[in-house]
Amino acid sequence: MTSRGPEATPTPRVLAGCALRAAGMVWRSAPVHVLGYLAVTLVGAAAPIALAWLTKAVLDGLAQGRTTILLGLAVTLAAVTTAAVAATHAAQYLRAEVDRRTALRSKDELFAAVTRFTGLAPFESPAFLDRLRLAQQSATNPGRLVDTAASAARSAMTVAGFVGSLALISPAFTVLVLLSALPALLIELRLSRQRVAMLWRIGPAERREMFYAQLMSTADAAKEIRLFDLGAFLRLRMLAELRTANAARRRMDRREFFVQASLSATSAIVAGVGLVWTIIAAGRGQLSVGDVSMFVAAVAGVQAALNVMVSAGVMAYEQLLTFHHHVTIVTAGPDLPAPRDPASLAPLRRGIELRDVWFRYGEDHPWVLRGVDLFIPHGRTVALVGRNGGGKSTLVKLLCRFYDPTRGAILWDGVDLRDVAPETLRARIGAVFQDFVTYEMTAADNIALGDQDATQDQSRVERAAQDAGVHDTVAALPYGYRTLLSRGFTLDEEGEEEGVLLSGGQWQRVALARAFLRRDRDLMILDEPSSGLDPEAEYEVHSRLASLRSGRTSVVISHRLGAVRDADRIVVLADGVVTEEGTHAELLADGGTYARLFTRQATGYRDEVHPTGAVR
Repeated sequence: MTSRGPEATPTPRVLAGCALRAAGMVWRSAPVHVLGYLAVTLVGAAAPIALAWLTKAVLDGLAQGRTTILLGLAVTLAAVTTAAVAATHAAQYLRAEVDRRTALRSKDELFAAVTRFTGLAPFESPAFLDRLRLAQQSATNPGRLVDTAASAARSAMTVAGFVGSLALISPAFTVLVLLSALPALLIELRLSRQRVAMLWRIGPAERREMFYAQLMSTADAAKEIRLFDLGAFLRLRMLAELRTANAARRRMDRREFFVQASLSATSAIVAGVGLVWTIIAAGRGQLSVGDVSMFVAAVAGVQAALNVMVSAGVMAYEQLLTFHHHVTIVTAGPDLPAPRDPASLAPLRRGIELRDVWFRYGEDHPWVLRGVDLFIPHGRTVALVGRNGGGKSTLVKLLCRFYDPTRGAILWDGVDLRDVAPETLRARIGAVFQDFVTYEMTAADNIALGDQDATQDQSRVERAAQDAGVHDTVAALPYGYRTLLSRGFTLDEEGEEEGVLLSGGQWQRVALARAFLRRDRDLMILDEPSSGLDPEAEYEVHSRLASLRSGRTSVVISHRLGAVRDADRIVVLADGVVTEEGTHAELLADGGTYARLFTRQATGYRDEVHPTGAVR
């Protein structure tokens, strides 16, 4: 695992803000349950003190022969014990319900914030992914903070009650017991900071361990893993990452064990000294039997309650440190600059212009695009071709405004895309990406995701499937369009309606159907739209796409140059610059990079016949 330093610890002011946000979230999620939980917490806090005093009264009554009061004390003891037990069970239910309701609101808030990120940069940042993982783990933290606060309040009440009782017997020893808890609090807080820092450091190792585990347990990678016999290799990789994370956790646990054992020994010594003193004082007649009982109960109660308070404080601190990741994400500003006064975007009439566009993914990354000047005319098809790494896919990302140019501008009929709200721009774009998503949903849902307005319009979904040439395939599935395209889930709760798996080419057509749902958009982007198809299917799809593109503005990326030869304009990108531009015939006549690449591909499809008749 590549080491990295821990994230800077948030300041007390920042943590206080996190605490207020968590409290507000809990209150909005379950106000009635919170009030109920606080009420039973008060009952639980008062019960030990009441039981200690009642026990003292019973013992003193027995010692002094006052049997008349014993029946009433016994009934009261039984009632208090019953109330304490009932409060414990009620607290468990209410605490769980507060956790559930708060976790629901927390997760909703977190992923609402994640979906507000309009670009791709956060999702290509390992640090952000680690923060997101920790934020997801902290979903129940606000609810647990209530539990922690309630535990601290309950313990504080217990301490106050027992301290008062203990002070009546020995004020000096009371001070000693209280002072012995202060070092424990400071030491535990330091351990808490160290644990949170450790969790941040091992984040990459834990994500890699999950990655290897997912690879070995999903159908997507099963074929290659078995064909290449990668199981043992991936398993060892997974275990290595797990051992790295476990080693860090083990060091932290060992440190906590020694520290907490030392603190417990100190508490035991203090309690032992007090017990010896009490027994001696009772032997001298200075304390009654009830006083001894009260002293023992008070010391044990104070120490236990102080330990709970210290643990609650430390736990709250650790939960706030983790919840800080949630707050950081939900309060983050936009990943792409939002226009202060968003411009409207009229239907495309003239075209899209890239004007001296430079782009790189970070200051420490190389330039991907270097001063690209390009015009995409309205109603025409522009094909982007070239070797891998030339900048074609990056240019598409800029057209969709997943990123903004580092320098230069992209203009839509003269309007800078940075002056337009991303959702307004994207509503005008249809696309098929090479790395399209195979959603584990029904066939109808998979297609309708291209335009959610079609979710309730089965005719539009079926028409798009027909245009993409996948209607017959879907209709023949066990449950037609409601067939689940996955073997990882079932369609019904009984687990009877299992899903099916499509072939790569069939999935490609489903993705194309999504694009056909957006046939009326101003700009169509087709990034390797036929990469998973056989030659006959590829020809059919490109014929369908040609009719789809007819009279519309489109950008096509393909390494199969025969599929783009009919484009109105072919642009060759190499090393981030436009090196050639023209029609298929013009570029062939120029004899440049395009002509060389096209000739090589064409040669691969053509047999050269020797004069003797032999094929070579």
